[in-house]
Amino acid sequence: MLTIYGIPSCDTCRKARKWLTENAKEHKFHDLRQDGLDVQMLGRWAQTSNWQELLNTRSVTWRKIPEVDRAGMTMNRAMALMIEQPTLVKRPVLEGEDFIMLGFSPDDYARIFAHH
Repeated sequence: MLTIYGIPSCDTCRKARKWLTENAKEHKFHDLRQDGLDVQMLGRWAQTSNWQELLNTRSVTWRKIPEVDRAGMTMNRAMALMIEQPTLVKRPVLEGEDFIMLGFSPDDYARIFAHH
């Protein structure tokens, strides 16, 4: 079963969910704010991409963090921040049985599902 992680108000998450529905890909939605985010999830995602890719530095939440705290970011600090503020995670995260994909592009989704 596919799980898509995001927040309901995120346009990109809505587009990804719409794509999955239109392409008959059964999935469940995990709301990072309501349903939470834990270290195990982040650990799985960080195994297939690096933590810098997971950290959404274009988010409003990121811009609210003081520059002094953003400077010299480490993996441990980034992970702690994402747990504390799940909107710092690049969205959506699509997790299948044997793949994890960050963000959404119709081409990338089509490519991954051509193999699954």
